Amino acid sequence: MIIKDKKIVLGVTGAISAYKALELARLLIKEEAGVWPVMTRSAKEFITPLSLSTLARSPVFSDLFELTEGSRISHIELAQKADLLIVAPATANLIGKLASGIADDLLTTVISAATAPVLIAPSMNSEMWANKIVQGNVTRLKAHGYNFVGPAEGKLACGYEGKGRLAAVEDILEAAEEALRAKDLKGEKVLVSAGPTREAIDPVRFVSNSSSGRMGYAIAKAARRRGAEVVLVSGPSYLPKPSNITFVPVVSAEEMHDACIRYYPQSTLVIMAAAVADYRPTKSYPTKVKKDAKVLSIEMERTADVLKYMGKKKKEGQFLVGFALETENLEENAKKKLSEKNLDLVVGNTPLGLDSLTNQVTIIDREGSVEVLPPLGKDDIAERILDIVVKQKS
Repeated sequence: MIIKDKKIVLGVTGAISAYKALELARLLIKEEAGVWPVMTRSAKEFITPLSLSTLARSPVFSDLFELTEGSRISHIELAQKADLLIVAPATANLIGKLASGIADDLLTTVISAATAPVLIAPSMNSEMWANKIVQGNVTRLKAHGYNFVGPAEGKLACGYEGKGRLAAVEDILEAAEEALRAKDLKGEKVLVSAGPTREAIDPVRFVSNSSSGRMGYAIAKAARRRGAEVVLVSGPSYLPKPSNITFVPVVSAEEMHDACIRYYPQSTLVIMAAAVADYRPTKSYPTKVKKDAKVLSIEMERTADVLKYMGKKKKEGQFLVGFALETENLEENAKKKLSEKNLDLVVGNTPLGLDSLTNQVTIIDREGSVEVLPPLGKDDIAERILDIVVKQKS
């Protein structure tokens, strides 16, 4: 992940959700980032510095005047050597100070002196979040390049329901990756397909495959982190819907075809990672088929080939990537698909990656260049595919 080996200042302010900063610190360490925790005085009323220090594997910094030049690290060093600053949770008070240029404690001083990206995860009562002054402060900080994640909606500690909950820790981690990523796809409109399709036999049975959708979801999120505007067309999947992405759920191959064609004309980059059914039953029974007959035959017909359609209709400026799932002669068959469907890039893989966290792929471009990647996590594969796309489009 991009976050590996990065130096991250983790600021924690006085909100009831401060306990979630402990889990965030743990996940950052798990991703092999260096974490420098900074707590405000009020944050210590909710969690102990010892707990945060233990999980962050670093001393907690909190007193501006204890950090002299003779100390192990100074507040200027915290600010200047950090690759990213995260404030989670961030109170209305902290947001107001930053928007007004006030630096009266260690955390606000570090943020004010920083040149690295700043990611703010607000947490407060829903009425406080809706306050016009608070919203004005948020707008002002965004205009100055500050990044925000959340808040989420739900039940609040005060008993109210509404927008104000700290964003999920996983969403904060994803936003941190996005803040660190170079925006080399900024201005691109990216269409990604993902997951399987289901072709109905009757109301309770269908023809499908074991695709999880992870590869397509990873590509969609990676493209968004790189600054693209992303549309994700997904077949049935148990994966959570990615944030800040136009999400289009579909079920059948026909629905996927129609959705992809709808978004195709305005797309500049298309990556078709879905495992779309090649065949569907010619007849779908309106009621459940009873198990009376010893043998049941189901006649099948071809589904529409959306990738072939896209290759025929591809315009100048559009870049088309397809996936080739093969059980034999992978490179030969992938090259054939690249040519027949007028692709700019093809990613060959095997069924071993269908419902797995990892995959092994072979990437082939129009010039015949072949890159065989070792087994990798799908997030890493997504980044490598986009690296090649960016290089070819530049």
